[in-house]
Amino acid sequence: MVSVSANTTVVDNVHDQSLEEKRKNAIKGAFFSEYIDMFDIYLPVVVLSPMLFYFQPPNLSASTETILASLVFITTLLGRPLGALLFGIVADKLGRRKASIYSVSGFGIVTLLIALLPGYQTLGLGSYILLVLLRFIDGIFLGGGYTGAMPLAIEYSKKEKRGFVGGLIIAGFPAAYVSINLITMLMFALFPQGGMDSPYVQWGWRIPFIIGALMAAGLALYYVYKVAESEVWQSGDGAVREKVPLLDLLKGKSARNLFQVLIMMSGFWLTQNIITIFLPTGVLLHTLHLSGFEMTATLIICYILLFFSYIGSGLLGQKIGRRRFFIIVGPLIATLGAAILWALLHLPNLSLPAIMLLVSLLAVLVTSPWGVIVTYINERFVTDVRATGFGIGFSLSVILPSFYAFYMEWLSALMPFSLTAVVLLVLGGVIGMIGALMGPETKDVDFSTHQD
Repeated sequence: MVSVSANTTVVDNVHDQSLEEKRKNAIKGAFFSEYIDMFDIYLPVVVLSPMLFYFQPPNLSASTETILASLVFITTLLGRPLGALLFGIVADKLGRRKASIYSVSGFGIVTLLIALLPGYQTLGLGSYILLVLLRFIDGIFLGGGYTGAMPLAIEYSKKEKRGFVGGLIIAGFPAAYVSINLITMLMFALFPQGGMDSPYVQWGWRIPFIIGALMAAGLALYYVYKVAESEVWQSGDGAVREKVPLLDLLKGKSARNLFQVLIMMSGFWLTQNIITIFLPTGVLLHTLHLSGFEMTATLIICYILLFFSYIGSGLLGQKIGRRRFFIIVGPLIATLGAAILWALLHLPNLSLPAIMLLVSLLAVLVTSPWGVIVTYINERFVTDVRATGFGIGFSLSVILPSFYAFYMEWLSALMPFSLTAVVLLVLGGVIGMIGALMGPETKDVDFSTHQD
């Protein structure tokens, strides 16, 4: 009886908010969903990398260690499309708010469970298997985290502000990257690294995971007490929700829209992976031989700039049109972006300030579409399938580009290996532009159940 009464009070409090309060709360929720999502995604990359041996058998070969380390990251990415599909259906049938609450609660619990994992000395190989399994489950919940939150925020946004809102939401990604690096550097300072019995290896690494779990818990409560359900979704025809959103998405105009989004996003995911994954290790570490401190400093400066450039891209896309933005930026990535990457890979004796400048210019240009993408994909789908379409279009398209390292290896049979990343950057920019050409302009779309 108490729980029912409490739940009724919460619903009444959310319902009594003004439209402006609902709008602001939904946008804040989406920003922090992206922030916590990216915080959780990069936890193993930044926090676990120095001590993955804690979960693994001793005396592994270098190649085996590399494979096991990559699985911790890749399994999370593989879980995201499944989560986007499952929670997209929940968001379209039961509401964006409920999907957000369920998914955020889920990845908060899983992140806490990872923080409590024992090592190889206690569980043997089961320790590593549990880590990979939990990261996969984490990916499912993380894939659902933005599938409900982002459509909810975009649907509450004023039409003329949707570009800014989309850019602000995705700015949670660089904010999370900077945060997790700063927290990890603090952990390194407080808890010395070393062998199996060092403070960092035994329990220092757990603190960032606990922080991530606590942030997720806070966000879940925020959605329960502060965020109202999308009025656009509520105004739809209830009979339509008896259908399965995925079936409607795979036929007719919605299917054509999804195909176009997947083409465009495959191109921009390929260019994004070159910057966020290949650039730090393949360029800064192995080619330019930066120290750990120099690389971290370069990336932190770069990601601080990205926070503001994503918002700027969103505003520019709102002004000139989102489709036109992609059509202009795609060729710029394939030419100017490729030239900057070539310079970083081939020009000898670059000073650290020059490297920082070129890396920042490259990242701002190549990742600029992401300030526009969140808004654009949401505008490409009708209300009945918007969350499912956004989730699948955003997440499923990451799979093929994720194998960029294999493509580089294949291309190296035709050209010097140092050119392969440049070629992929050109290819990604062109594919992104072609995908944008296949679709219409969306900035003037009105959100309604019957919108095309």
